[in-house]
Amino acid sequence: MSTSPGAHEAHHAAEGHVVLVVNAGSSSIKCSVYRVIDDDKVEGGARALLGAGGQIEGIGVAPRVVAHMADGRLIVDEQFPVAQVADHDAAFRLLRLVLAVGLRDTPPAAIGHRVVHGGSHYADAVLIDDTVIAELDSLTPLAPLHQPHNLAAIRAVRQAAPELVQVACFDTAFHASNGIMAQLFALPYSYFTDGIRRYGFHGLSYEYIARHMHVVAPDIARGRVVVAHLGNGASLCAMKDGKSVETTMGLTALDGLPMGTRCGALDAGAVLWMMARGMDHDAIEKLLYHESGLKGLSGVSSDMRELLASASDQAKLAIDFYTYRIAQEVGKLAVVLGGLDGLVFTGGIGEHAAPVRAQVCERLKPLFGIDLDANANAANKERIGTRESRVPVFAIPTDEEGMIALHTARLLREAKRI
Repeated sequence: MSTSPGAHEAHHAAEGHVVLVVNAGSSSIKCSVYRVIDDDKVEGGARALLGAGGQIEGIGVAPRVVAHMADGRLIVDEQFPVAQVADHDAAFRLLRLVLAVGLRDTPPAAIGHRVVHGGSHYADAVLIDDTVIAELDSLTPLAPLHQPHNLAAIRAVRQAAPELVQVACFDTAFHASNGIMAQLFALPYSYFTDGIRRYGFHGLSYEYIARHMHVVAPDIARGRVVVAHLGNGASLCAMKDGKSVETTMGLTALDGLPMGTRCGALDAGAVLWMMARGMDHDAIEKLLYHESGLKGLSGVSSDMRELLASASDQAKLAIDFYTYRIAQEVGKLAVVLGGLDGLVFTGGIGEHAAPVRAQVCERLKPLFGIDLDANANAANKERIGTRESRVPVFAIPTDEEGMIALHTARLLREAKRI
């Protein structure tokens, strides 16, 4: 399990306020419990410590609940009847009951939620009320895979525990510092003022990596760094001094790199062609979000582990195209930055798929002088470039939940709720 900012000082765990972090997906809800410690010496004024946690997967299909205490002891690992966990409301109620075992003496002060899209209104975390929910609901067409489930979890909490303060933390917020060149589409300017712009995503992950890099390699962190968040969703972020400058995702989480089932960058004319062939909105949305990317190219799977183990030529083609596009976009971001001082891999694939990292770095080697340490890369070490590599290379586990806990506690302090 990933280490949160400041988690090495576990002797503070008996102090501070408990924050429950909720990360809701299409068929799962993951909860992590943090104690956030007031400490003026720590950036952001808090230290987040991972505690108990749990998740429900297969909501409405084959629900399975796994939860553990802060010391790692298992609370439950059990399959449930579909009728008992048919939707996110039922799932959260059940998970709350399970986690109550681990929180008997320390009820949470608040719940922090990952919300994928904040639109043009939200460049920071926000306390949730009816107005916020309505505005976030209006953004659902821009994040159809994520926003409905983020909001379902928020509504489930309101129904199950209306007394709890809730905070929304946005994947788009980290990119609010991007300049207008990084936000524009070449559409009539009125579209931009109406909110049709490039927002970028995976911001909570990038924010954590930026903080971590300032600790482990501050000289590099102050320079020009490209971070590759590679998972079922995938994007790159160009940073200067730990701030986002440019990213590969745009208005929606569909743009940029090919992903598990999403197509990534696509000529808009292809969509017009689909419409001319009689495909309606729902059919096109299903194709672009659920049947494309690694799954569509390979015809095998959206799971990189299965593709790497497959002997299929199409699986190899999908991986080759994936690494080709990653390397291509790293080059583009290096142009925006005016050079490259560091490359970081994170996310499920970025942290664990050594062959993918190797292929990307091999493609980048002629241009940037990247030299990968094969043994360090195979072992998923934090620093995977050789000493001779002109650009240092890292593989760093991310911690989006830790960032949500910190933002939630900060907002509560500012509102004088804790």
